[in-house]
Amino acid sequence: MDAENKKSRKPAAKSRPERPHFTDQEALEFHSRGRPGKLEIMATKPMATQRDLSLAYSPGVAVPVLAIAEDPSKAFDYTAKGNLVGVSTNGTAILGLGNRGALAAKPVMEGKAVLFKRFANIDVFDIEVNAPSVQAFIDTVVNIAPTFGGINLEDIAAPHCFEIEKALSERLDIPVFHDDQHGTAVIICAGLINALHVQGKKLSEARIVCLGAGAAGNASLRLLLAMGADKSKLLVVDKVGVLHSGMTDLPPHHAFFAADTAARTLADAMQGADAFIGVSAANLVTPDMIKSMADKPVVFALANPDPEISPAAAHAARDDLIMATGRSDYPNQVNNVLGFPFIFRGTLDARAKRITQKMLIAAVHALAELAREPVPADVLAIYNLTELAFGRDYILPKPFDARLIERIPPAVVKAAKE
Repeated sequence: MDAENKKSRKPAAKSRPERPHFTDQEALEFHSRGRPGKLEIMATKPMATQRDLSLAYSPGVAVPVLAIAEDPSKAFDYTAKGNLVGVSTNGTAILGLGNRGALAAKPVMEGKAVLFKRFANIDVFDIEVNAPSVQAFIDTVVNIAPTFGGINLEDIAAPHCFEIEKALSERLDIPVFHDDQHGTAVIICAGLINALHVQGKKLSEARIVCLGAGAAGNASLRLLLAMGADKSKLLVVDKVGVLHSGMTDLPPHHAFFAADTAARTLADAMQGADAFIGVSAANLVTPDMIKSMADKPVVFALANPDPEISPAAAHAARDDLIMATGRSDYPNQVNNVLGFPFIFRGTLDARAKRITQKMLIAAVHALAELAREPVPADVLAIYNLTELAFGRDYILPKPFDARLIERIPPAVVKAAKE
């Protein structure tokens, strides 16, 4: 590209919601004031009379006990099981903070719980597990699973997360969802499909580079392949460089993406790429790498809190790109809250025993299609915007769009029953 076409394209101010500002002390006070933490348990039946107590506990409780013992599916009718998700972690990969242990993960798990409740009216028990081994974690979750209608795995480091998710899915008769894999994959796929559409490109023809071959990258790429991406046009870059067929000691989840290519570095891989997906660490992508990409590229720099390349640097390098990050202070935030509450809502409503690839793809399409519709006035008001339309700075719906609960769960239910 010539110099004229490499000028910075600043996103329109009207597309930028204000970033919330707070100090560390304010964050601590938020979590400690009043009743510490972010959750409480409330009764859903009146407890005002002796009769209420007799119905809720002894002797009335014996009736549903016997009904469930005879037919376990009745637990969905007579208990909270059908609207209760266990959000479980071992604290080995906490929200960009690394391995801080199970107890330190509790504020994040409580945060996840309030998002489930706020966006999909799903109740959550957060389960932080001090597990000395992967098998101990698996056994713990299996043993407590009768309590729940579904399990959401969270903040578990790769590669153990793959083993855990697979084992639990095989052993349990309730859906198991690893949000860092499947939730992230749904949002990335929806955003990428829309970004490529805006750029006049097709997923099946796009050359895609993914930086980071952990849980999020692995799941996102597999879902993209299921939706029509061409594996021969895909390059995956990890700490060892480009995953290529000459490598003989790769773990299975890496070996699957080993390509027959002469590219060895991220810079090599980025040349001529239509799309970049970064799920790795800050500042690993240079402006020169962005300049080497194909015309009208898509850049998803999703490392948090600092992306692989800043939007300012990326737009300074190219004025024809679409940029997404994981941050709320830039357009096109790739935010898991757009997915997991609504996917689980549909899964629970369908009483599905598994969250299948077909259900995830249904969620992708519902999310992508919603972004192409006119944005209601109430959504604009929430984000202090005068206008917002499908295009470079709006490829995914906003989290507070009330239409999400109307569109994604029914799509998931339909796919679950097909």
